[in-house]
Amino acid sequence: MSMASDMDSDAAGRIDANARADAMPDARTDARSKDEPVLAAPGSPAALDQGGTPAPKAPVRASAAFMWRHPARWVALGFGSGLSPKAPGTVGTLWAWAAFLVLEPWLSDSGWALVLACGLLLGWWACTRTAQHLGIADPSAVVWDEIIAFWLILWLVTPTGWLGQAMAFALFRYFDAAKPGPVGWADRRFKQRPGRAIGWREGFGIIFDDLVAALCTLLVIAVWRVWA
Repeated sequence: MSMASDMDSDAAGRIDANARADAMPDARTDARSKDEPVLAAPGSPAALDQGGTPAPKAPVRASAAFMWRHPARWVALGFGSGLSPKAPGTVGTLWAWAAFLVLEPWLSDSGWALVLACGLLLGWWACTRTAQHLGIADPSAVVWDEIIAFWLILWLVTPTGWLGQAMAFALFRYFDAAKPGPVGWADRRFKQRPGRAIGWREGFGIIFDDLVAALCTLLVIAVWRVWA
């Protein structure tokens, strides 16, 4: 009787010890959980910044494969012209020039006004999304800003010959690349703020400085025409 009682006591002691061990946290597991990063699920609050926009990520290289995966990238990258390894802004502007020559016989002034208005809105969306996908606030491969700005210039200076169009091209490239005066101000106005994710503000900034460069180009051409 005493032996059975002792066996029951030992069994109860082992069960109680196991229960206490299960209740205690594993030191190794606890240490590992502190050291290892917690990956947030896409769309969860941890994956968003305070403004509800996607948090910044590592930059991605623009490529043809990258472009074809999303329609916003087709537009923003100028249907491939922005993928040029050298001077993508110049190549994008040349693409805009060629496209204008193709479209110009088919579009009236009201048609061009509609194209430019829709192009600005579409470009704002496309440039914003592509900048977010690339992880860069103002990627050099994004050339829709050059395209829409140069279309605006050519529409307003037409009718003009090859020499006038070439002059407009050279002036626009100067203002867009060198960014003197108001163009530099426009370029800095919507720069990405430290710690802030890329959003609609930065997307609009991609286009804004090119529109200012276009206005400067048109101003110079207007003065030249008056004095000539």
